[in-house]
Amino acid sequence: MTVDSAARAGLRTPTNFRYWEARQEPAWLKRETFLRRWFKHELFPTDEQAALLCDDLYGGDPVAEKFVAEVFFGEIGHKQGRAMLTKALTEGIDAVPEAPESMRELFADFDTVPEWVDRDRVERGAAIWRRWGTMLFNVAGVITLEIYTESGVATPLSLAGGYAGDNALRRFLESAKFWIDTSEADALFSPGSHGRTTAMLVRIMHVATRKRVGEHSEWDAEKWGLPISQTYMMLTQIGGSIAPALSLWLLGYQTSAREMRDLLHFNQYQGHLLGVQPKWRPTTVRDCLQVLAMATAARSYDSGAHGKELIESFPAAFAPRPGQSRLQRIRSAYNYRIIAAYCAIWMAPATRKPYDLPNPFPWVLILLARYPLITAVELLRRLPGLKQAHEALMVWHRRSWWEAQMDGRTAHFDASSSLRR
Repeated sequence: MTVDSAARAGLRTPTNFRYWEARQEPAWLKRETFLRRWFKHELFPTDEQAALLCDDLYGGDPVAEKFVAEVFFGEIGHKQGRAMLTKALTEGIDAVPEAPESMRELFADFDTVPEWVDRDRVERGAAIWRRWGTMLFNVAGVITLEIYTESGVATPLSLAGGYAGDNALRRFLESAKFWIDTSEADALFSPGSHGRTTAMLVRIMHVATRKRVGEHSEWDAEKWGLPISQTYMMLTQIGGSIAPALSLWLLGYQTSAREMRDLLHFNQYQGHLLGVQPKWRPTTVRDCLQVLAMATAARSYDSGAHGKELIESFPAAFAPRPGQSRLQRIRSAYNYRIIAAYCAIWMAPATRKPYDLPNPFPWVLILLARYPLITAVELLRRLPGLKQAHEALMVWHRRSWWEAQMDGRTAHFDASSSLRR
């Protein structure tokens, strides 16, 4: 299928998502031939799958969008709408008799577990996030910087301002709260749990931001599709499963192929609660690697100043800040330098080069020195009794790290914030 045949089938591709052009370039043709010849695998998804992914760059969350338009942007307003939402999440939708039909449709979608979901696999995937502890935060934060080179991702974040400048640490810690809440044991299946509540609040926040950005004069739908589209949200599911699992092997974390598949399953059900319901859903490690290859080939590196601000703000957010105690400044100085080391390991050199990022040396040597210890822990935790003890330690550590960073603040997942320009 070519871009023309996809168009004839009613499937669209934003002009700055360069997949169809890039895969005809000599460099990508050579990679494709090499992989096919020596490994008997295809580098990219099928053309039919790729066309659906391209079209999903225009895909949103119509069920939640209807609710947000009627309630948060309608006569009810954000304050009362948030209160209704919170009550329905903790007590059930029937506890809100005044709920409009759009809200009942949203909760019917949210409360229905799809047939493809395997609860045991979801729980095994969540346990891997718990086992990784704060390392999940580090790897997820850094590998996301790669995609900030694309305006389709960077422009919504720049307009919203959450991941830029002084706000970067606050929003990153909100993301960490989401990762913690949704990976607690049975978090995604227990009515009223922190995990389900946080997932719904993030879903509504995404929809509100999509509406504001999509109506902004800086947004160009022909170039980029829809803000926070189905395809980019689906890529975050791969970014929470296959991508970090492979990346963490560099540091000694030994995630098996089966564990990767469970991680993907967990992320995809978590994504379903967030409104991530793409036309085509990758289900294997190979599928995910093909999608990542497609997204890499499609990059146009067009984010300019917006991407620069987002990428450079991330490590800077961890640097010591005025008003911190001596102990806090020491902790922040360490976090800043270790994040610089992670950036050196998990960002491609070509991506790093244009940006002013902190020097990773000699701090990257700490990561190398840790490798034998992490490998030993990964092996020893398989012994009877040690698995549970290790998980309990990592759960305690990630929670205490988050609370220390928040320093008494709370995560709001606010859907009422206006754009910064």
